[in-house]
Amino acid sequence: MEYANLTSRGNFSYVFPAIRGVQAGREFYVSMCPLRLLPKLFHFDDEELLPELRAQRTLNKGRVPEIARYIVENKASYTFSAITASIDGKINFEPISEESAASFRMGTLTVSMDARFIVNDGQHRRAAIEAALTTSPELGDETIAVVFFIDRGLHRCQQMFADLNRHAVKPSASLGILYDHRNAAAKLAKHLSLTSPVFKNLIETERSTLSARSRKLFTLSALHFATLEFIPETDLEDFPKASQRCQEFWECVGSQIPEWIYVREAKMTAGEVRRDFIHCHAIVLQALGRVGRALYAAYPQDACKRLQRLRQIDWSRTNAQVWEGRAMLGGAMSKSGQNITLTANELKRVLGLKLTAEEQAAETTHMSVRQSPAKSTKK
Repeated sequence: MEYANLTSRGNFSYVFPAIRGVQAGREFYVSMCPLRLLPKLFHFDDEELLPELRAQRTLNKGRVPEIARYIVENKASYTFSAITASIDGKINFEPISEESAASFRMGTLTVSMDARFIVNDGQHRRAAIEAALTTSPELGDETIAVVFFIDRGLHRCQQMFADLNRHAVKPSASLGILYDHRNAAAKLAKHLSLTSPVFKNLIETERSTLSARSRKLFTLSALHFATLEFIPETDLEDFPKASQRCQEFWECVGSQIPEWIYVREAKMTAGEVRRDFIHCHAIVLQALGRVGRALYAAYPQDACKRLQRLRQIDWSRTNAQVWEGRAMLGGAMSKSGQNITLTANELKRVLGLKLTAEEQAAETTHMSVRQSPAKSTKK
Protein backbone atom coordinates (compact mmCIF):
# COMPACT_ATOMS: atom_id res chain seq x y z
CA MET A 1 0.00 0.00 0.00
CA GLU A 2 1.46 3.34 -1.06
CA TYR A 3 1.10 6.18 1.33
CA ALA A 4 3.87 8.55 0.23
CA ASN A 5 1.40 10.77 -1.61
CA LEU A 6 -1.99 11.91 -0.38
CA THR A 7 -4.61 12.03 -3.12
CA SER A 8 -7.85 13.91 -3.61
CA ARG A 9 -10.98 12.40 -5.13
CA GLY A 10 -13.76 13.89 -7.13
CA ASN A 11 -15.67 14.79 -3.99
CA PHE A 12 -12.72 16.87 -2.84
CA SER A 13 -11.49 14.64 -0.04
CA TYR A 14 -8.16 13.55 1.37
CA VAL A 15 -7.58 9.81 1.49
CA PHE A 16 -5.18 8.38 4.07
CA PRO A 17 -4.16 4.73 4.43
CA ALA A 18 -4.92 4.14 8.10
CA ILE A 19 -5.31 1.69 10.96
CA ARG A 20 -8.40 2.07 13.14
CA GLY A 21 -8.24 1.76 16.92
CA VAL A 22 -10.40 2.51 19.94
CA GLN A 23 -9.59 4.52 23.08
CA ALA A 24 -12.12 5.44 25.76
CA GLY A 25 -14.87 4.09 23.55
CA ARG A 26 -13.96 6.44 20.67
CA GLU A 27 -12.36 5.54 17.35
CA PHE A 28 -9.01 6.98 16.35
CA TYR A 29 -6.81 6.40 13.33
CA VAL A 30 -3.07 6.04 12.75
CA SER A 31 -1.58 6.97 9.39
CA MET A 32 1.55 8.31 7.71
CA CYS A 33 2.01 11.75 6.22
CA PRO A 34 4.78 12.96 3.87
CA LEU A 35 6.78 15.72 5.49
CA ARG A 36 6.16 18.11 2.59
CA LEU A 37 2.40 18.04 3.24
CA LEU A 38 2.53 18.77 6.97
CA PRO A 39 2.59 22.58 6.60
CA LYS A 40 -0.34 22.45 4.19
CA LEU A 41 -2.56 20.17 6.23
CA PHE A 42 -1.91 21.04 9.87
CA HIS A 43 -2.49 24.50 11.22
CA PHE A 44 -2.29 26.15 14.62
CA ASP A 45 -5.00 27.96 16.48
CA ASP A 46 -4.89 31.71 16.09
CA GLU A 47 -2.10 32.73 18.48
CA GLU A 48 -3.79 36.08 19.04
CA LEU A 49 -6.70 34.40 20.80
CA LEU A 50 -6.83 34.27 24.57
CA PRO A 51 -5.41 31.02 26.03
CA GLU A 52 -8.87 29.87 27.14
CA LEU A 53 -10.06 30.09 23.52
CA ARG A 54 -7.16 28.09 22.06
CA ALA A 55 -6.67 24.31 21.97
CA GLN A 56 -2.91 24.43 22.44
CA ARG A 57 -0.08 26.55 23.79
CA THR A 58 1.46 29.39 21.80
CA LEU A 59 4.24 28.27 19.50
CA ASN A 60 7.64 28.97 21.04
CA LYS A 61 9.44 30.16 17.91
CA GLY A 62 12.78 30.09 19.70
CA ARG A 63 12.67 26.27 19.80
CA VAL A 64 12.01 25.83 16.08
CA PRO A 65 15.49 26.61 14.62
CA GLU A 66 17.19 24.19 17.02
CA ILE A 67 14.84 21.33 16.10
CA ALA A 68 15.14 22.16 12.39
CA ARG A 69 18.92 22.13 12.66
CA TYR A 70 18.73 18.74 14.35
CA ILE A 71 16.81 17.35 11.35
CA VAL A 72 19.11 18.82 8.71
CA GLU A 73 22.33 17.84 10.47
CA ASN A 74 21.13 14.28 11.12
CA LYS A 75 19.31 13.36 7.93
CA ALA A 76 20.35 9.73 8.21
CA SER A 77 19.47 9.28 11.87
CA TYR A 78 16.91 11.83 13.10
CA THR A 79 13.94 10.43 15.02
CA PHE A 80 10.48 11.90 15.59
CA SER A 81 7.49 10.53 17.46
CA ALA A 82 3.97 10.78 16.03
CA ILE A 83 2.03 14.01 15.69
CA THR A 84 -1.41 13.99 17.28
CA ALA A 85 -4.17 15.89 15.53
CA SER A 86 -7.94 16.33 15.73
CA ILE A 87 -10.11 16.38 12.62
CA ASP A 88 -12.93 18.90 12.66
CA GLY A 89 -15.06 17.80 9.72
CA LYS A 90 -16.59 14.88 7.90
CA ILE A 91 -14.71 11.58 7.76
CA ASN A 92 -15.34 8.06 6.58
CA PHE A 93 -13.30 4.93 7.25
CA GLU A 94 -13.50 2.04 4.79
CA PRO A 95 -11.91 -1.22 5.99
CA ILE A 96 -10.08 -3.48 3.55
CA SER A 97 -12.66 -6.15 4.35
CA GLU A 98 -14.72 -7.38 7.25
CA GLU A 99 -13.61 -10.99 7.05
CA SER A 100 -11.01 -10.74 9.84
CA ALA A 101 -10.24 -8.46 12.75
CA ALA A 102 -6.98 -7.33 11.12
CA SER A 103 -8.69 -6.49 7.82
CA PHE A 104 -11.46 -4.70 9.68
CA ARG A 105 -8.91 -2.42 11.39
CA MET A 106 -6.93 -1.58 8.23
CA GLY A 107 -8.34 0.56 5.48
CA THR A 108 -8.63 4.08 4.10
CA LEU A 109 -9.65 7.19 5.98
CA THR A 110 -11.45 9.71 3.79
CA VAL A 111 -11.49 13.29 5.11
CA SER A 112 -13.38 16.15 3.52
CA MET A 113 -11.16 18.94 2.22
CA ASP A 114 -13.40 21.32 4.15
CA ALA A 115 -12.27 19.69 7.39
CA ARG A 116 -9.83 21.40 9.71
CA PHE A 117 -6.82 19.62 11.22
CA ILE A 118 -5.84 20.86 14.70
CA VAL A 119 -2.48 19.80 16.11
CA ASN A 120 -2.92 18.63 19.69
CA ASP A 121 0.67 17.50 20.19
CA GLY A 122 3.68 18.14 17.94
CA GLN A 123 3.26 21.75 16.83
CA HIS A 124 6.96 22.46 17.31
CA ARG A 125 7.93 19.36 15.33
CA ARG A 126 5.62 20.44 12.53
CA ALA A 127 7.05 23.98 12.45
CA ALA A 128 10.63 22.65 12.53
CA ILE A 129 9.93 20.24 9.67
CA GLU A 130 8.56 23.13 7.62
CA ALA A 131 11.74 25.13 8.33
CA ALA A 132 14.00 22.16 7.56
CA LEU A 133 12.32 21.62 4.18
CA THR A 134 13.37 25.10 3.04
CA THR A 135 17.03 24.05 3.17
CA SER A 136 16.62 20.31 2.55
CA PRO A 137 13.59 19.84 0.26
CA GLU A 138 14.70 16.27 -0.46
CA LEU A 139 13.28 15.34 2.95
CA GLY A 140 9.78 16.06 1.68
CA ASP A 141 9.03 12.47 0.66
CA GLU A 142 9.96 11.07 4.06
CA THR A 143 7.07 10.41 6.40
CA ILE A 144 5.96 10.93 9.96
CA ALA A 145 3.29 9.03 11.86
CA VAL A 146 0.08 10.91 12.60
CA VAL A 147 -2.59 9.92 15.11
CA PHE A 148 -6.02 11.29 14.16
CA PHE A 149 -8.82 11.84 16.66
CA ILE A 150 -12.28 13.11 15.83
CA ASP A 151 -12.70 16.68 17.02
CA ARG A 152 -15.30 17.03 19.77
CA GLY A 153 -15.10 20.78 20.17
CA LEU A 154 -12.77 23.19 21.94
CA HIS A 155 -13.41 21.72 25.38
CA ARG A 156 -12.39 18.24 24.22
CA CYS A 157 -9.30 19.52 22.36
CA GLN A 158 -8.11 21.41 25.42
CA GLN A 159 -8.64 18.33 27.56
CA MET A 160 -6.66 16.23 25.05
CA PHE A 161 -3.76 18.68 25.24
CA ALA A 162 -3.82 18.53 29.05
CA ASP A 163 -4.00 14.72 29.05
CA LEU A 164 -1.21 14.30 26.48
CA ASN A 165 1.13 16.47 28.54
CA ARG A 166 -0.03 15.48 32.02
CA HIS A 167 2.38 12.60 32.48
CA ALA A 168 5.18 13.81 30.21
CA VAL A 169 8.41 13.70 32.21
CA LYS A 170 11.60 15.02 30.71
CA PRO A 171 14.49 12.57 31.22
CA SER A 172 17.22 13.65 33.60
CA ALA A 173 20.15 15.57 32.15
CA SER A 174 22.49 12.72 33.11
CA LEU A 175 20.41 10.10 31.29
CA GLY A 176 20.14 12.32 28.22
CA ILE A 177 23.92 12.67 28.15
CA LEU A 178 24.43 8.94 28.70
CA TYR A 179 22.31 8.09 25.66
CA ASP A 180 23.64 10.90 23.43
CA HIS A 181 26.12 9.49 20.93
CA ARG A 182 26.33 12.58 18.72
CA ASN A 183 27.51 15.23 21.17
CA ALA A 184 31.30 15.36 21.52
CA ALA A 185 31.21 16.73 25.08
CA ALA A 186 28.82 13.96 26.12
CA LYS A 187 31.15 11.33 24.65
CA LEU A 188 34.10 12.83 26.50
CA ALA A 189 32.23 12.98 29.81
CA LYS A 190 31.19 9.33 29.46
CA HIS A 191 34.77 8.38 28.58
CA LEU A 192 36.07 10.13 31.69
CA SER A 193 33.46 8.45 33.88
CA LEU A 194 34.70 5.04 32.71
CA THR A 195 38.45 5.56 32.51
CA SER A 196 39.55 8.40 34.81
CA PRO A 197 40.85 7.21 38.19
CA VAL A 198 39.24 10.32 39.67
CA PHE A 199 35.71 9.52 38.46
CA LYS A 200 35.63 5.79 37.77
CA ASN A 201 32.84 4.08 39.77
CA LEU A 202 31.88 7.41 41.35
CA ILE A 203 29.60 8.79 38.62
CA GLU A 204 25.80 8.58 38.74
CA THR A 205 24.75 8.18 35.10
CA GLU A 206 20.96 8.00 35.42
CA ARG A 207 20.01 10.81 37.80
CA SER A 208 21.05 14.45 38.01
CA THR A 209 20.58 14.62 41.78
CA LEU A 210 22.07 12.32 44.38
CA SER A 211 20.27 10.94 47.40
CA ALA A 212 21.89 11.00 50.82
CA ARG A 213 22.51 7.24 50.62
CA SER A 214 23.96 7.21 47.11
CA ARG A 215 27.44 5.74 46.84
CA LYS A 216 28.22 8.04 43.92
CA LEU A 217 30.09 11.27 44.43
CA PHE A 218 29.30 13.09 41.16
CA THR A 219 26.63 13.09 38.48
CA LEU A 220 27.31 12.61 34.78
CA SER A 221 25.54 15.87 33.99
CA ALA A 222 27.82 17.77 36.38
CA LEU A 223 30.91 16.25 34.75
CA HIS A 224 29.51 17.02 31.29
CA PHE A 225 28.94 20.71 32.04
CA ALA A 226 32.34 20.94 33.72
CA THR A 227 33.90 19.47 30.58
CA LEU A 228 32.16 22.10 28.44
CA GLU A 229 33.62 24.78 30.71
CA PHE A 230 37.12 23.34 30.49
CA ILE A 231 37.51 22.34 26.83
CA PRO A 232 36.70 24.87 24.06
CA GLU A 233 34.07 23.50 21.71
CA THR A 234 36.44 23.59 18.73
CA ASP A 235 38.97 21.43 20.61
CA LEU A 236 36.38 18.72 21.23
CA GLU A 237 36.72 17.67 17.60
CA ASP A 238 40.14 16.19 18.41
CA PHE A 239 38.90 13.55 20.85
CA PRO A 240 42.28 11.94 21.78
CA LYS A 241 43.87 15.31 22.56
CA ALA A 242 40.82 16.61 24.43
CA SER A 243 40.57 13.37 26.41
CA GLN A 244 44.24 13.46 27.39
CA ARG A 245 44.02 17.07 28.56
CA CYS A 246 40.87 16.36 30.59
CA GLN A 247 42.44 13.30 32.18
CA GLU A 248 45.50 15.30 33.15
CA PHE A 249 43.52 18.23 34.53
CA TRP A 250 41.11 16.21 36.65
CA GLU A 251 43.85 13.97 38.01
CA CYS A 252 45.76 17.07 39.07
CA VAL A 253 42.62 18.49 40.70
CA GLY A 254 41.66 15.19 42.33
CA SER A 255 45.06 14.74 43.93
CA GLN A 256 44.58 18.08 45.74
CA ILE A 257 41.21 17.19 47.31
CA PRO A 258 41.72 14.58 50.06
CA GLU A 259 38.04 13.77 50.48
CA TRP A 260 37.78 12.53 46.87
CA ILE A 261 40.65 10.17 47.61
CA TYR A 262 39.09 9.05 50.91
CA VAL A 263 35.88 8.03 49.12
CA ARG A 264 37.83 5.93 46.61
CA GLU A 265 39.71 4.30 49.47
CA ALA A 266 36.47 3.72 51.44
CA LYS A 267 37.71 5.88 54.31
CA MET A 268 34.68 8.18 53.92
CA THR A 269 31.28 7.65 52.33
CA ALA A 270 30.14 9.68 49.37
CA GLY A 271 27.13 10.85 51.39
CA GLU A 272 29.34 12.23 54.16
CA VAL A 273 31.46 14.17 51.68
CA ARG A 274 28.47 15.66 49.84
CA ARG A 275 26.91 16.61 53.17
CA ASP A 276 29.96 18.34 54.64
CA PHE A 277 31.85 19.71 51.62
CA ILE A 278 31.02 21.68 48.48
CA HIS A 279 33.76 20.42 46.12
CA CYS A 280 31.81 17.46 44.73
CA HIS A 281 28.75 19.49 43.73
CA ALA A 282 27.94 20.53 40.16
CA ILE A 283 28.52 24.25 40.68
CA VAL A 284 32.07 23.69 41.94
CA LEU A 285 32.92 21.21 39.16
CA GLN A 286 31.79 23.78 36.60
CA ALA A 287 33.79 26.49 38.33
CA LEU A 288 36.84 24.22 38.37
CA GLY A 289 36.40 23.56 34.65
CA ARG A 290 36.14 27.27 33.89
CA VAL A 291 39.18 28.09 35.98
CA GLY A 292 41.06 25.18 34.41
CA ARG A 293 40.57 26.64 30.95
CA ALA A 294 41.93 30.01 32.08
CA LEU A 295 44.82 28.31 33.88
CA TYR A 296 45.95 26.32 30.83
CA ALA A 297 45.66 29.43 28.67
CA ALA A 298 47.85 31.48 31.02
CA TYR A 299 50.26 28.82 32.32
CA PRO A 300 50.15 25.79 29.98
CA GLN A 301 53.46 24.38 31.24
CA ASP A 302 52.86 25.11 34.91
CA ALA A 303 49.16 24.30 35.23
CA CYS A 304 49.40 21.14 37.33
CA LYS A 305 51.90 22.69 39.73
CA ARG A 306 49.67 25.72 40.26
CA LEU A 307 46.71 23.47 40.99
CA GLN A 308 48.52 22.34 44.14
CA ARG A 309 47.32 25.63 45.65
CA LEU A 310 43.84 24.11 45.82
CA ARG A 311 45.01 22.37 49.02
CA GLN A 312 44.86 25.78 50.72
CA ILE A 313 41.08 25.95 50.28
CA ASP A 314 38.67 25.13 53.06
CA TRP A 315 35.90 23.43 51.09
CA SER A 316 33.65 22.73 54.08
CA ARG A 317 30.08 23.99 54.10
CA THR A 318 30.73 25.53 57.50
CA ASN A 319 33.14 27.96 55.84
CA ALA A 320 30.25 30.33 55.21
CA GLN A 321 32.57 33.36 55.33
CA VAL A 322 33.88 32.31 51.91
CA TRP A 323 31.11 30.25 50.28
CA GLU A 324 27.91 31.96 51.39
CA GLY A 325 26.78 34.09 48.46
CA ARG A 326 29.21 32.32 46.15
CA ALA A 327 28.50 28.59 46.02
CA MET A 328 25.73 28.69 48.61
CA LEU A 329 22.63 30.74 49.30
CA GLY A 330 21.19 30.36 52.77
CA GLY A 331 23.40 27.33 53.36
CA ALA A 332 22.09 25.48 50.27
CA MET A 333 24.06 24.89 47.09
CA SER A 334 23.08 27.20 44.23
CA LYS A 335 23.49 26.43 40.51
CA SER A 336 22.89 29.88 39.03
CA GLY A 337 25.32 31.30 36.49
CA GLN A 338 26.15 34.14 38.86
CA ASN A 339 27.11 31.70 41.62
CA ILE A 340 29.30 29.70 39.25
CA THR A 341 31.10 32.93 38.35
CA LEU A 342 31.59 33.96 41.98
CA THR A 343 32.86 30.48 42.92
CA ALA A 344 35.27 30.56 39.98
CA ASN A 345 36.44 34.01 41.12
CA GLU A 346 37.48 32.61 44.50
CA LEU A 347 39.34 29.73 42.84
CA LYS A 348 41.07 32.18 40.50
CA ARG A 349 42.17 34.24 43.48
CA VAL A 350 43.76 31.20 45.08
CA LEU A 351 45.47 30.18 41.84
CA GLY A 352 46.72 33.69 41.09
CA LEU A 353 44.66 34.21 37.93
CA LYS A 354 43.26 37.51 36.68
CA LEU A 355 39.53 38.08 36.50
CA THR A 356 37.83 39.08 33.27
CA ALA A 357 35.89 42.35 33.16
CA GLU A 358 32.60 40.51 33.64
CA GLU A 359 33.99 38.46 36.52
CA GLN A 360 35.36 41.59 38.18
CA ALA A 361 31.97 43.29 37.88
CA ALA A 362 30.27 40.30 39.52
CA GLU A 363 32.91 40.29 42.27
CA THR A 364 32.48 44.01 42.95
CA THR A 365 28.72 43.59 43.24
CA HIS A 366 29.11 40.58 45.53
CA MET A 367 31.50 42.38 47.87
CA SER A 368 29.33 45.49 48.04
CA VAL A 369 26.31 43.35 48.98
CA ARG A 370 28.29 41.59 51.71
CA GLN A 371 29.55 44.86 53.16
CA SER A 372 26.26 46.78 53.06
CA PRO A 373 24.70 45.14 56.17
CA ALA A 374 27.80 45.96 58.20
CA LYS A 375 27.62 49.60 57.13
CA SER A 376 23.96 49.93 58.07
CA THR A 377 24.67 48.37 61.47
CA LYS A 378 27.49 50.82 62.12
CA LYS A 379 25.21 53.74 61.41
